Amino acid sequence: MIRVLLGSVLGAVAMFVLGFIFYGALGSVPLDDLGDSEAAAVQSSLAANMGDLPAGAYVVPGTGTQNQERMFTDGPIATIQFNPAGFETMDATVLLGGFVHMLISALILGAALYAVSAHVRSYSAKLSIVVLFGLAASVFMHLGNPIWWHQGWLYHLWLFFADFVSFVAAGAIIAWFLPERLKGESRRDAEAARASSEA
Repeated sequence: MIRVLLGSVLGAVAMFVLGFIFYGALGSVPLDDLGDSEAAAVQSSLAANMGDLPAGAYVVPGTGTQNQERMFTDGPIATIQFNPAGFETMDATVLLGGFVHMLISALILGAALYAVSAHVRSYSAKLSIVVLFGLAASVFMHLGNPIWWHQGWLYHLWLFFADFVSFVAAGAIIAWFLPERLKGESRRDAEAARASSEA
């Protein structure tokens, strides 16, 4: 179990570094920019129309009334992740909280790999499980919004790719720390299973 914990911590570190690459150094790649005056106008409009609302996700216009349904159909529309207060992008508490989030994710992944390690002992087999589950999770989490909400594909494809790479990197590290079954051990287990089936 110590090996799982160590692998999970190092896996979380790998996620953290990749996060800096995807969302720091390359973070502007999937985003479309507004000019300063346009950004100021939108921010002022948010403050004027939503400034008293709590942080949350808002679809504008919504679909709760006939008027807003018609506005939604006509467009333009926006899904707004709204926060009435700003924060520093490099705030240490945000970085710490982000690392804890990644560590929890890596520990869950480590627990899953540990649970199957008695049945799937080779590194390549464990890595294939990581890749397939990482792919399934990333597809499900990130590629639904462009389909269901007609949002732009580039941003969500970027999130999909970034999370998939991070998941596989962490899983590859954790799987490396788990012991592999020796060939002799595999042969003995196969013989034992055959003997029990014949009994």
